[in-house]
Amino acid sequence: MTQNKSTSRVTGVNGNLVSVAFADAVTQNEVAYVMPEDGSRLKAEVIRVRGREADLQVFESTTGVKVGDPVEFTSQLLSVELGPGLLTQVYDGLQNPLPELAKQAGYFLKKGVYIYPLDQEKTWDYTPVAKVGDVLTASETVGTVPEGIFTHRIMVPFAWQGSWTITWTIEPGQYNIKTVVAKATDGTRERDITMTQTWPVKIPIKAYQDRLLPRDPLITQVRSIDTFFPVAKGGTFCTPGPFGAGKTVLQHALSQRSEVDVVIVAACGERAGEVVEILREFPHLEDPRTGRHLIDRTIIVCNTSSMPVAAREASIYTSVTLAEYYRQMGLHSLLLADSTSRWAQALREESGRLEEIPGEEAFPAYLESLVAGFYERAGLVQLKDGNLGSITICGAVSPAGGNFEEPVTQATLKVVGSFLALSRDRANARRYPAIHPLDSWSKYNSIVPEEKVSVARNLIRAGNDVDQMMKVVGEEGTPTSDFVTYLKSEFLDSVYLQQNTFDPIDSACGAQRQEYVFDKILEVINKTFDFPDKNEARSYFQNLRQSFIDWNYCPWQTDAFKEQEARIDNMLKEVR
Repeated sequence: MTQNKSTSRVTGVNGNLVSVAFADAVTQNEVAYVMPEDGSRLKAEVIRVRGREADLQVFESTTGVKVGDPVEFTSQLLSVELGPGLLTQVYDGLQNPLPELAKQAGYFLKKGVYIYPLDQEKTWDYTPVAKVGDVLTASETVGTVPEGIFTHRIMVPFAWQGSWTITWTIEPGQYNIKTVVAKATDGTRERDITMTQTWPVKIPIKAYQDRLLPRDPLITQVRSIDTFFPVAKGGTFCTPGPFGAGKTVLQHALSQRSEVDVVIVAACGERAGEVVEILREFPHLEDPRTGRHLIDRTIIVCNTSSMPVAAREASIYTSVTLAEYYRQMGLHSLLLADSTSRWAQALREESGRLEEIPGEEAFPAYLESLVAGFYERAGLVQLKDGNLGSITICGAVSPAGGNFEEPVTQATLKVVGSFLALSRDRANARRYPAIHPLDSWSKYNSIVPEEKVSVARNLIRAGNDVDQMMKVVGEEGTPTSDFVTYLKSEFLDSVYLQQNTFDPIDSACGAQRQEYVFDKILEVINKTFDFPDKNEARSYFQNLRQSFIDWNYCPWQTDAFKEQEARIDNMLKEVR
């Protein structure tokens, strides 16, 4: 029920925070519209209710809003529209399709313009699945339509409680998303089912049978991740690092090569230039899983640093709700949030305007709860039909100056299962991906047995110790045996931890190939070398390193690969 405009009026304006006096009931997180004299309707969300006054954060510039302007409350929570046509879309944080906005407003978006997120004219080839008399509950399938490479399930709305008996279904055919495709009753009332439904973004979708512990590795085809710091399907991980450490490029590689069905890219507060790069590249990137374009199974949610900061918070919740929707279809979703630090900065700005007691570095005292609540929406679930679906969440963190002790990084560390620390030093040395092998860690199982990985980790630590020692005493003061340990660790770093994202072969390394190559590297690590001097040791490892790099760049299991393998084997046999 919409409240009378005359009874709800603006009483104060502080940036995007507007205080409103109201007469009837108002709900936390309810959507409202502020209506200044220019005739626009500015979308807002209730973030605090005090007596007969509510504080609203407006998702637009509040220029022109003054005391006394009317406010319309909708009695609806901030929600997204779910249905066929989400894939390939580019939305803002409020699920407005940006290409359609651009058609209406041009290059400079006008405030107060909101567009329905799905194409209401396009028809879909609907096939009913449920029959008259079937008893269904929320999230169970009523029918299907093809969407890109997937079969999109039309489900009983997630908000419906109890059991519903199908009383009527439409015949197979071409229909738009607003067509009633079925009717159902719970014994007291009959309701219509269309191809779409709405869901509040800040409430997790829990219409599944059971929640399971993440168990199977998510193959990203990035060697350093899959082998040393693995991610589980349905797990959580973060990629903190300073500016220029390669967070965005790493996320692009993950979106293209990870073995998931749907990718949700949330550009939250990112610089507009980086988002433009995403929008230009994704429609043309080849999807190695399907041979089509990557955008065909991708949704992009953009809320750049040049857009209203209030919508930055909404963009994170919009993205994870879209991921949950596809999880309910038995698909595996990957959400890449770049960056959660800028989301936290929006929370800090909102908290400051509310005049709340600040926490560390002026972030809100409840920052950790919000970060944990976001990552908690990841997970592996068993659906009511027995199928499995999952959401894997990756959050990029941008700590100021690369300081991992700052509040957002620390709050994230407490809840994620894998920590991929990006290093400025490794990035400057062009060691990409710049994941620091000593600062990073993971709680998930690797595709390589742990005892083998431990050997490599111990070598990296030992090599780092020798490197630090050589910076003090110099190479000439280092024993040859220690120098060989250092060369082994550098060899492991060069041929396995480093990976060329732009090479057509080396950019992706499947699980089978990783295990095979890693076993070959262990032969080098475990071999005892007896070099007469450091120069011969250096020369040998330089040649061996180049051979391995050439080997990585060879197509897997081809004649060229086998020739390189034979050369490497001969080098290992000939050494003294």
